[in-house]
Amino acid sequence: MTHSDPLQCVPDLLEPGLSVVFCGINPGALAASTGRHFAGRGNRFWRVVHLAGFTPEQISPEDDHTLLQYGCGLTTVVSRPTTRADELSQWEFKAAATEFEQKIERYAPQCVAFLGKMALSAMSSTRDIHWGLQPATVGGARAWVLPNPSGLNRTFSLDALVIAYRELRLAVAPADSAFRDTPRQ
Repeated sequence: MTHSDPLQCVPDLLEPGLSVVFCGINPGALAASTGRHFAGRGNRFWRVVHLAGFTPEQISPEDDHTLLQYGCGLTTVVSRPTTRADELSQWEFKAAATEFEQKIERYAPQCVAFLGKMALSAMSSTRDIHWGLQPATVGGARAWVLPNPSGLNRTFSLDALVIAYRELRLAVAPADSAFRDTPRQ
């Protein structure tokens, strides 16, 4: 089951009780035009979640909804698409914060993983955000901050992204579990 706000150009992919909801800052221009998450050719999200062990094969943006089968969902903090995330204002994050937290409470994932520090920093008015598990929850879910896999973010190599994402996967499903090989029914 997916949730779709008619005002969103890229619908949330959520259902109750997911292990992880990956949370992008906002849709990129290509994602907005296709209606698919992480659709940009340079975006490394789909490759990273596969290599980190969340999925048994690399999912294409056209099949983004299949991520739900593996206990993972997708959403964004701000629904307005932009070419670059730095085009968003602090006000937009603040305006989206309450609704975002209510969405997380409603779907009750184990973890919400922010892709980059920007959204959580703006929503919490905290400049000192570190990578990994956060001290405070968001909407009742454990909050993680992972490097943004955008093609515009070349600070992190593919290997560094995979290591960071794998740390989250191991925290929500130990290495000996069948997390990556058993789709949810």
